[in-house]
Amino acid sequence: MTVRTRFAPSPTGYLHIGGVRTALFSWAYARKHGGTFILRIEDTDLERSTPESVQAILDGMHWVGLDYDEGPFYQMQRMDRYKEVIQQMLASGQAYYCYTSKEELDAMRAEMEARGEKPRYDRRWRPEDGKTLPAVPDGIQPVVRFRNPIGGVVAWDDQVKGRIEISNDELDDLIIARGDGTPTYNFCVVVDDWDMGITHVIRGDDHVNNTPRQINILAALGAPLPTYAHLPMILREDGQKMSKRRDPVSVVDYAGMGFLPEAMLNYLARLGWGHGDAELFEMGEFVEWFSLEAVSPSPARFNKDKLLWLNQQHIKAADNQRLTELITHWMAERECDVSKGPQLADVIALVKERVSTLVELADACVYFYRQLHPHDDVRAQHMTEASLALMKTLRAQLAGCDWTTEAIGALIKAFCKEQGVKMGQVGMPVRALVCGTTQTPSVDATLALIGKDETLRRMDQYLI
Repeated sequence: MTVRTRFAPSPTGYLHIGGVRTALFSWAYARKHGGTFILRIEDTDLERSTPESVQAILDGMHWVGLDYDEGPFYQMQRMDRYKEVIQQMLASGQAYYCYTSKEELDAMRAEMEARGEKPRYDRRWRPEDGKTLPAVPDGIQPVVRFRNPIGGVVAWDDQVKGRIEISNDELDDLIIARGDGTPTYNFCVVVDDWDMGITHVIRGDDHVNNTPRQINILAALGAPLPTYAHLPMILREDGQKMSKRRDPVSVVDYAGMGFLPEAMLNYLARLGWGHGDAELFEMGEFVEWFSLEAVSPSPARFNKDKLLWLNQQHIKAADNQRLTELITHWMAERECDVSKGPQLADVIALVKERVSTLVELADACVYFYRQLHPHDDVRAQHMTEASLALMKTLRAQLAGCDWTTEAIGALIKAFCKEQGVKMGQVGMPVRALVCGTTQTPSVDATLALIGKDETLRRMDQYLI
């Protein structure tokens, strides 16, 4: 059997990080087993689906680098196929027309609730041997309902949650086509999975309630049943459900905050799955290690501090030229002309050990391209009259220095000894004058990259 998995988001907003994790696990399972990963856009909700949301899904998948082998397929382009299957089911008696009005349904449910029963459709239009159906009313466009089995159970061995059994008596005769003829979500999913040969359905556990209905329809059609795996929900760190109002839940949000896609995938892989003590890994390793058996059935909690740590590690390991390309637009926003000054890749190599996001990386590069002026508290502490006098003497010596990291470092070390002061009494004021901040990498390497003429020019702004 060739493994075939799918990721099937609805384009009703953004690409949720929970959706990305679902896509990641489906992708990894297919890659692990030499199978096929399919992207399917479930766009039958015409009121909420938008072209912008479709594009957000495609952009998000591209950003995280989850490549799909087939698709994207769009359900709205498969309407003729769904209607064909519905007609076959009507002809075979596996489905039937239902003329119950909304008012009748409301009354039916109210009566059941009054009796303490679970509200459901009473199957009044379901054909049975010896049963007389009501007269077809005028002006009612019938829906089509699936003839769900009565009695017995629907059971499957969920690859994450274990054995699940649902009584058929708990299930309604599901509407598979609305009054206007458009097929419903649960029916479209079944036909898609059947036609596309999906062998493993890996999705969020909010779909568990849909699974018994879909299994029954597949069985009625004589279609093979896929293996199901329902992934646990991702919660906030406080255990509450994540929401768009309170939390950044779109994967695009994290791109804008300066996270690397490989860090995001690394982090999402660890939400509900683990491989020993492995925390930091590449996607090739994840694919090699991944199994559905190792996925926890318990909800995972989103910890932004852990994500930041992973992002920091991936930034450290990233190619400097690639980081240059990634932060160029942020540098432009900070009014930095990176064509004038040191090579940005060289600056990144010096400062990237100290940052957790690409935004922080851009901020850490600014003073290499334009002069920043220190805040009042830095001035008060490190630009006293005595410090500035010391800096004038240092500036004169720097003017005659060979401008290499080693030469600058040796000069400053000798200067401290000569003046009888500690390194901090020299390093901090120099940083304040030249960089506008005391938080920089080693002062010799920093000055070497900024350049001799620019370093002396900046010092002169305060010393002359």
